[in-house]
Amino acid sequence: MFDSILIANRGEIACRIIRTARAMGIRTVAVYSEADANARHVAMADEAHCIGPAPARESYLRGDAIIAVAQASSAQAVHPGYGFLSENADFAEACGAAGLVFIGPPASAIRAMGSKSAAKALMESSGVPLVPGYHGADQSPALLAAEAQRIGFPVLIKASAGGGGKGMRIVRHAAEFEEALALAKGEARASFGDDQVLVERYLQKPRHIEVQVFADNQGNTVHLFERDCSIQRRHQKVVEEAPAPGMTEARRAAMGEAACAAARAIGYVGAGTVEFIAENDDFFFMEMNTRLQVEHPVTEAITGQDLVEWQLRVAAGQPLPCTQQQLRIQGHAIEVRVYAEDPTRDFAPSIGTLHHLREPAAARIDTGVRQGDAIPIHYDPMISKLIVHGADRPAALRQLNRALRQYEIAGVATNLGLLRAIAAHPAFAAAELDTGFIANHPQVLAPPPPAPACVLAAAVHRLLRDEAPPAVPGDPYSPWAHANAWRLNGDGWQDFILAEGETRHALRAYLLPQGFRLGDDLVHAADADGVTTLRLGSQTHRLRVLRQGQALTVFLDGVGYALVHIDPRAPQAGAEAGGGRILAPMPGRVLEVLVAPGDKVTRGQVLLMLEAMKVQMRITAPADGTVASLRCAAGELVEDGTELVTLD
Repeated sequence: MFDSILIANRGEIACRIIRTARAMGIRTVAVYSEADANARHVAMADEAHCIGPAPARESYLRGDAIIAVAQASSAQAVHPGYGFLSENADFAEACGAAGLVFIGPPASAIRAMGSKSAAKALMESSGVPLVPGYHGADQSPALLAAEAQRIGFPVLIKASAGGGGKGMRIVRHAAEFEEALALAKGEARASFGDDQVLVERYLQKPRHIEVQVFADNQGNTVHLFERDCSIQRRHQKVVEEAPAPGMTEARRAAMGEAACAAARAIGYVGAGTVEFIAENDDFFFMEMNTRLQVEHPVTEAITGQDLVEWQLRVAAGQPLPCTQQQLRIQGHAIEVRVYAEDPTRDFAPSIGTLHHLREPAAARIDTGVRQGDAIPIHYDPMISKLIVHGADRPAALRQLNRALRQYEIAGVATNLGLLRAIAAHPAFAAAELDTGFIANHPQVLAPPPPAPACVLAAAVHRLLRDEAPPAVPGDPYSPWAHANAWRLNGDGWQDFILAEGETRHALRAYLLPQGFRLGDDLVHAADADGVTTLRLGSQTHRLRVLRQGQALTVFLDGVGYALVHIDPRAPQAGAEAGGGRILAPMPGRVLEVLVAPGDKVTRGQVLLMLEAMKVQMRITAPADGTVASLRCAAGELVEDGTELVTLD
C-alpha cells in the first residue's frame, strides 16, 4: 500500500479522499490555487502546496505543476478525484512517465470512452444495447438531417466530446433541425474544441440509471448495483438514489452484466460508472465515466463498502476486496446536491461568504467548506452532498425530509428550497421519476411564501432585545433602564418596518411586562443556545435569528427568511455622517453603478444599486458634490462598511 498520495483536486472530493487515506494510515498531499489558500482540504491534508492563480486553467488543470509537487513531496500516487484532470488520458500517462501511480483507469480506457461516438461504436460491437441513432464521422448537415429523419423525431443532438448538458439540443420537428444543429455544434466547439455531434432518438420519459463498476489488475470485474439519477436540472444531476426504485432482479442482473461487459471491452481498471438511459422495459448505453462519481456515497451506503479505499487498494495492485457473490444491497440511500445557486433565476450561481452554516446531525454531509468560507466564482458552486440511509425507501425519504428541515445556510442563495420541495412532492414519494421531473412539476421551483407571523415576531423580538439600553450602574430601578416605550396616557408601543424583498411589513409592538403584543397576538420569547423559543398566541415555534447590521435572517424549519430593518431615523443608506465617503450599509452585491468619476451629483441622487439579502437598496448622495472616485463595480461583492464612492 502507498505511504503517501497527492490529491489533484479541491473541495468536498479532496476532503472525502483525505478522510479515507487518513483511516488507512496514508499521508496526504494537497494542492491548491491562490483562491483556496484557506480552504478546508488544505487544512485537512498533511502537506499542501500552491500551484497557481485562481482560474482552474492556471492551477488545477496544470498537470505539469501537479506532477512537480508530487515528486517534490515524495508522493507515490496521484488521486485525481472527479472533474479537472480525472478523465485526461495525457495526464494519466504523464503521471506514469514521472514514476507516479495514477489512481484511475489506464489512459487507453480513458481514451476509448472519451468520445461518445467512438464509445458507442465500441459498445455496439460488444453487444451493449444502444439508443437508435447515428454516431458516424461524416458530419455534413445534409447527412445528419437525413439520419434524423431515419431515426424519427423527436431526436437529441449531443456533443460527442463533452458532457454537462453543453452542445445538447432536443429537436421535435424536421423544420427545427438545421438551426438546432448549428447551435449544438457552436456550443460544442466553444466548450470542448470539437464540434462533432451524434444524433439519437429522444426518449419521452426516460430514467437515468447508472451502474457502478470496479475492476482490478487480476482480471476481476464486478458491479456494485445501480443508482437512479433521473432528477436533473440543465442536464445535471440534483438527486440520486440507490437502488433504483422499481428495479427487478432480472433487470438489475442484465444491466449489471452489460456494464461489466463495457468495462471488460476496454480493459478497465479501477472505479467507473456506466450510464444508461431507460424507458419502459428497455435500457440503452449512454456513456461511461472513467472515474469516481459525485454520487458514489449512495452506493457506499447500501453496500457498506468504501469506494475510495477500493480505489487505493486496486491502484496499489491488490485484488478487489469482494466478489460479485459477496456484495449485497442493504436498505435504501438518497443523496441531494446542495448548490450555491438561485433556482428562481434559472439556477444562476451565487457567490459570497457562508456567514452561517448549520448542518443536520442525522445525515452524512460530504463538504469542502466551513462557516465563514467563501464560495468563489472560479469553481463549481456545490456546497455539499447530503446523504441519508434507511431500511427502505420510505424510511430514507423521512430521513431526507428531516435533514433538509435542519439545514441552515445564510450568506448565499441556495437550492435548499428546491430540494425540500422535491423531497416533499407526492410524485417523488411515489417514485414517479424521469429526467423531466422538475419541468413536469414546476411548482417545485416556486419561491418561498412570505414570512409568516412567527418569523416577523422573532425578528421584532431580536430588535427589541438588541436595542434595549444598558442598565444604569447603581440604580437598577431607574426609569432610564427600561425600554418599555412608556407613555403617560395609554399603552407604550414601538414601530418597526421590515423589508422582505419588495414587501414592507409595518409592525407595531406594544410592550408588556412579559413580552409584547403584535396586533391581537401576545408574544412571549426566550433565547437559549442560539435558538428563540417563541409563543405566538396559542402556538409555540423554535426559530434561529441571525443579525448583521440591519439585515436579519430568520430560520424556521431550515427555511431562511431574509429581512432588513428599515429605520426611518437613520441617515441615508451608504452615507457617512460628516464626510464624503459613502459606505456599504451591509454586505451585498453591487447591481448597477450609475455615476462615473467627475460627475456632478445632487443631494439624494442615486449613485448605485446594492442588493443585500435579496433587497435592492438605492445608495444616494448625502449632499451636492462631485464624484471623486469609485471603489466598486457592478457584480462585485462588498462587505459591511466597504467604501463605495467618494464625493468632493
